[in-house]
Amino acid sequence: MEALINTKHTKLMAFALMLGAFVGLFGETSLNMALTDVMNEYDITASAAQWLTTGYLLTMAVLIPVSAFLIKWFSTRQLVAASLSISGLGAVIAALSPSFELLLLGRIVQALGTGIILPLMLSVLMVIFPVHKRGMVMGLMGLVITAAPAIGPTASGVIITTVGWTYIFWISAALYALLLIYSLIVVENVSTVTKPKLDYISVVYSTIGFGGIVYGLSMYADNPFTTVTVWLPLILGIVSLILFARRQTVLETPLINLEIFKFPMFTLGTLMMFLSLFIILSTSILMPLYLKGALLFTAAVAGLILLPGNILNFVMSPVVGAMYNKIGPKFFVVTGFALITAANIGFLIVLGDATPVWQVIVLFMIMFIGLPMTIMPSQTNAMNQLPHQLYADGSAAMNTLTQVGGALGTAIAITLFTIGQGSASLGSTEFGIAAGTHFAFYFITGISFIGLIGSLFIYDSTKENS
Repeated sequence: MEALINTKHTKLMAFALMLGAFVGLFGETSLNMALTDVMNEYDITASAAQWLTTGYLLTMAVLIPVSAFLIKWFSTRQLVAASLSISGLGAVIAALSPSFELLLLGRIVQALGTGIILPLMLSVLMVIFPVHKRGMVMGLMGLVITAAPAIGPTASGVIITTVGWTYIFWISAALYALLLIYSLIVVENVSTVTKPKLDYISVVYSTIGFGGIVYGLSMYADNPFTTVTVWLPLILGIVSLILFARRQTVLETPLINLEIFKFPMFTLGTLMMFLSLFIILSTSILMPLYLKGALLFTAAVAGLILLPGNILNFVMSPVVGAMYNKIGPKFFVVTGFALITAANIGFLIVLGDATPVWQVIVLFMIMFIGLPMTIMPSQTNAMNQLPHQLYADGSAAMNTLTQVGGALGTAIAITLFTIGQGSASLGSTEFGIAAGTHFAFYFITGISFIGLIGSLFIYDSTKENS
């Protein structure tokens, strides 16, 4: 039997953590609908503007490995209060920013707070709810993970059209302030503070590793691969990740205990999460550019076009959670990736500068029926296979890699978008944007196929211990 920690306000505490993570993950994509406005206001290119999303994701990816240590160094209440306060500060900086550089700084500060609360949410929920209740809980958490970045462009589209893009941050700051007050009332300390020694060399390796790879791929949007700003960060990133992995195997207290990857369903589940977040974030940055730039819709209308898919996502996540314990993970993940793959193939067929909008709506809906079916079951099945003492490491590793997946999805999507747009330079602006979006979806469709193949190897990790 696992150790279960009893709390006075279990559901209220779970709600506080989920809502804090929701606001943070909403911030991942909330500016995507405003990228064209930001590009015009600060006179920057799409490859520069995408750093507002990529930088956010990359900051989270760099911080999350350290979160396993933060959870062992500080109490739950301290970490929740710190994460919400830091994110709120970042939102205020971004709202007041007179320049692109300060806006990017605000985004990075905001991401620091999200990078704390996201893995904390997962590790806390795993110790305050028993196994037989995790299906529904993880369904709600899957809703947070998929709905927040997906609804970002929709909600921000309305905000941009009505009051302006800076109010995205003012609204977020207000929510962080209210959440901070609420969390101080309901959040209890459930972590064990042991204060292990932090290996700073591992932090440097992971920072250079993840940062180098994402930065190199981002620079590839405007530069050939032979450019030093492309190949050097990629090589440094790969070498650093190899050194990071080797160092974890010899440390008495590793930054992340890589023993977690000896559990096959954890490894496969993390891969499924990685691919799902890649698809969500790449799609979330491409569709606003396409709807506004190629089909010439306003931000509000473009957001409403994506709304039916987001509504289905809201409906499907708790349904999948409620049915998970009865059906198990494999059916959901296989079916989910089959739907995602079908939707992406559909996008490849129909995307152009005169595509009927109903086709975009239907395909986006199909995709967001599939995504809740891949994320929550993959995550729950992965974490269920780990012993209690590895929850913090598993949470940190899974959240790190999924955020890296999102960062890579954003960077690669914009890189391919720029390449595809350049190849259609003789046509109209609308045709070029449509061509760039279409070209990027070749890669996204390939990622979907990889996920579909991987899903065939999933089995229920709880049955091997029963």
